[in-house]
Amino acid sequence: SSQNLSEEFAEAARQLKKEAPRIQFGKIDVTHHHDLRKEFNVQAFPTVKFFVNGSREDPIDCKGVRKASTFITWVKRRTGPSTVLINSTDQAETIIKADDLAVIGFFMELHNDSVEVFCETARDVPEMTFGMTASEDVCANYGIQRNSLVVFKKGKPVHNEVLEDGRQSKLGLTRLIKTFTLDLVSEYNIETSVKIFDVPVENHILLFTPMNSETFSEIYENYQSAAAEFRGKILFVLVDTNEARNGRIFEYFRIRDIDVPAVRILNLTSDARYKMPADEVTMENLKEFCQSYLKGKAKQHLSSEEVPQDWDKMPVKVLVGKNFNSIIF
Repeated sequence: SSQNLSEEFAEAARQLKKEAPRIQFGKIDVTHHHDLRKEFNVQAFPTVKFFVNGSREDPIDCKGVRKASTFITWVKRRTGPSTVLINSTDQAETIIKADDLAVIGFFMELHNDSVEVFCETARDVPEMTFGMTASEDVCANYGIQRNSLVVFKKGKPVHNEVLEDGRQSKLGLTRLIKTFTLDLVSEYNIETSVKIFDVPVENHILLFTPMNSETFSEIYENYQSAAAEFRGKILFVLVDTNEARNGRIFEYFRIRDIDVPAVRILNLTSDARYKMPADEVTMENLKEFCQSYLKGKAKQHLSSEEVPQDWDKMPVKVLVGKNFNSIIF
């Protein structure tokens, strides 16, 4: 909520006043300042923007940050180094074990495009510790190929991404790394929905199924296996159709009891919805669906009534979703 965020924001301001007095915090109630709302194109609430060097031009958006500690990290990484330089195995171990999640870049040298993309990504993911190293000893100790990024969860490596001469985009890496703040498959409910939408992956796949059905464990296993393959590209969400509080999401996707288990993909930017053509939730069907969607070949799913048999009998034709495009365009 806005109130909660406002308190965390104030707490960050209090702590940074001692540590970094140069950084000023302020808040504006835009209901009384329409001119400022318009100038800075504020569309959602609350919105946090960071102004650099006294300039009103192009402030940096601070998105998805909700805790005081994360605000502090976010600001510090914008005003100073965004990653810790690691020179020894002991130092690496300390960083990897300090938090639940740590991201380490293992590089040949510390001045190339990949390093730049890595440091820029670190600025946008304040929820995790970032370290980088070009030490031969450290790379050898972990047996990791140089020029790769490794995500550690609870001290163990869970993902290794080879960085090819800075070709990865900062956005791509940010999306991938942020998905580790969620489980591989996120169960949708009132509490988790905020976290799910905070991760900047615009493609969501949703599995609608009763979690107490006999076939659930097999379906879920297939779904999890597919999730590992599309991590960072498509976010995998599970919706329990037995949970009455999920009613609004069934309505939104027009899911009926006879449809489940059902699989849909939603693009958050365009609000376009896609239905998996196959009925069975197998690994093959899921992979095929996700791949065809990412290649732009999946057919958009428009909830529509069937075309009435006598739609063209009268001078005024009857249009429904299914015949609208073909008749009008």
